[in-house]
Amino acid sequence: MTLEAHLSALRGQFRLDMALRVAPGEVVAVLGPNGAGKTTALRTLAGLTPLAEGWIRLDGNTWDAPPTVFVPAEHRQVGVVFQDHLLFAHLSVLDNVAFGVRARGHSRKEARARAARWLSRVGLGEHADAKPRTLSGGQSQRVALARALVTDPKLLLLDEPLAALDASTRVRVRSELTRHLTDYRGRTVLVTHDPLDAMVLADRLVIIEQGTVIQEGPPADIARRPRTDYVADLVGLNLYRGTARDTTVELTDGGILTVAEVCQGRVHVTIAPSAVGLYPARPADSPHNMWPVVVAGIEQHAHTVRVRLDGVPTAFVDITPAAVADLHLRPGIGLWAGVEAADVHTYPA
Repeated sequence: MTLEAHLSALRGQFRLDMALRVAPGEVVAVLGPNGAGKTTALRTLAGLTPLAEGWIRLDGNTWDAPPTVFVPAEHRQVGVVFQDHLLFAHLSVLDNVAFGVRARGHSRKEARARAARWLSRVGLGEHADAKPRTLSGGQSQRVALARALVTDPKLLLLDEPLAALDASTRVRVRSELTRHLTDYRGRTVLVTHDPLDAMVLADRLVIIEQGTVIQEGPPADIARRPRTDYVADLVGLNLYRGTARDTTVELTDGGILTVAEVCQGRVHVTIAPSAVGLYPARPADSPHNMWPVVVAGIEQHAHTVRVRLDGVPTAFVDITPAAVADLHLRPGIGLWAGVEAADVHTYPA
């Protein structure tokens, strides 16, 4: 059965108020800027922070419904993988994984047998007797995942599970985690600030800002149609708002763009940074949309250079290091920006 929750919780002056549904076998990623309420949401599901209002229900059982119902964390069928893994330093890897089974009343022999099977599944059977301090970051993450799944939880909570890993380890462990989540038939909630982790691991994204849901849907839909500046930055698009008439959009913050398809009314407008061209002077054979800009910032962005442009409208542009040299780019220099109408995409606001 589906996890259904209306999470309303208080943390000082901050209030979380969001609805959440997760079906069996589904992975839902909760994303948001720092302070948006991601960790608070995870803590309410785990039973570490009580709700102020709302409810949490799973398989016909109510875990939290103030003021009458609150099931403590130790009585919820939940597995948690924390950002820093939080392995017990004094226990062996095997006993770390067996800990949750023992805590649920099973014998030491049965708990260790189940733990050994899970260590084999995550490829760490030969490390059963090792102490956590001898493990690499990727190995620690796999032990934490095995410890969370060994109790066969109905709900798996992942709190920034890859954040503590270096870049090369992260790629490999992300692939391994994808495989384990595909096999897991419970419900998974992944909290992350990394859009790639969310896009790769999740079936559905829930974006929260200031404690409320501002957009949700399949990763591909979110990536194509961001609705806030935070989401646009997350997926790497320039986002504008405006009013469309036929093939012209008058932007709310100034500027006019020509688009390829006829549209009407209030719209969002997106342009990929790679679709914007830069020119030292306005070319005679120019794209449909041209406007003067000033370079406001230059920074390395993955394998390209991202240039921040002040103008009407402002924009981010991705170019090659060679183009930086050819254009003699530096902050304060004036240029022309251009984009073809076919590269300007609109959708209803």
